[in-house]
Amino acid sequence: MAHRNRYATAQRIEALDAEKDAISICHLLAGYEFPWDITRALEVALLRTFCVPSISRLLDKTGEFHNHTQKRYDDTGIIVSELFKWGYEHPRGQAFLQRMNAIHGRYEISNDDFLYVLSTFIYEPVRWCDRFGWRQLSEHEKQAIYYFWREVGKRMGIDGIPPSYEAFEAYNLEYESTHFTYQESNRRVANATREMLLSWFPASIRPAADTAIPALLDPPLLQALDWQPAPKRLTALLSRLLQFRSRLLRQQPPRTLPNFFADQSIRSYPQSYEVSNIGPPSLLKQLNNRPLNK
Repeated sequence: MAHRNRYATAQRIEALDAEKDAISICHLLAGYEFPWDITRALEVALLRTFCVPSISRLLDKTGEFHNHTQKRYDDTGIIVSELFKWGYEHPRGQAFLQRMNAIHGRYEISNDDFLYVLSTFIYEPVRWCDRFGWRQLSEHEKQAIYYFWREVGKRMGIDGIPPSYEAFEAYNLEYESTHFTYQESNRRVANATREMLLSWFPASIRPAADTAIPALLDPPLLQALDWQPAPKRLTALLSRLLQFRSRLLRQQPPRTLPNFFADQSIRSYPQSYEVSNIGPPSLLKQLNNRPLNK
């Protein structure tokens, strides 16, 4: 039986307006309801972006995913987490969003690629939580996630954001079916990220972890990265373990203290970080000499 207060936060979310209160809803989802799940989902989202050759070629060319893999991962996690924690209307959230825009402004990135990456921040967390979360996301929450990232996208200057959750999901699926194509750059940036993930484990279990990484990834993603699928028994085992975890969490009371990625120990910044730390090392001087509101 679930803890009698387990759904208190979910009920609080349902009382909010999906569009007007999108910041508050996403704050509760990312910090309280699904902090671990959303982080894992965004790691899958990162891998999915590598499946689009126009994106992987740029990432491969900059060298950031080869030379500063952990920092690139941490910087992305920090920016997303700061937005979830503070929202895009708070000065701190605005500062990190402006920093992201300043970094992106140094590269030639197509609007279509921006739009696809934005869509992954909506639909990968939804799909992960529906599979492995302690509860599934409500339609109300899904709409709020769409409205949250739609507003972020507008502040990034992205054009043509589809006008509804359903339309954007259709765009996401169509874009993947059209653009997921293997190129060597896909594999190079994905392999660098895989090596980073493996570095988090003790050396003795890295071979097993390496075998497990593809276990929860779908065939189109694996094919576009040229990764071998995990053994079927291992895939089934990991799925059962995650579902068992969800059942255990269902018995717990709701979280009363937040657990945002930005509040955790971050490998690249063991002491702390500021906006001025975020970005490719080769660009930090230029970024930090740039007015923040431009």
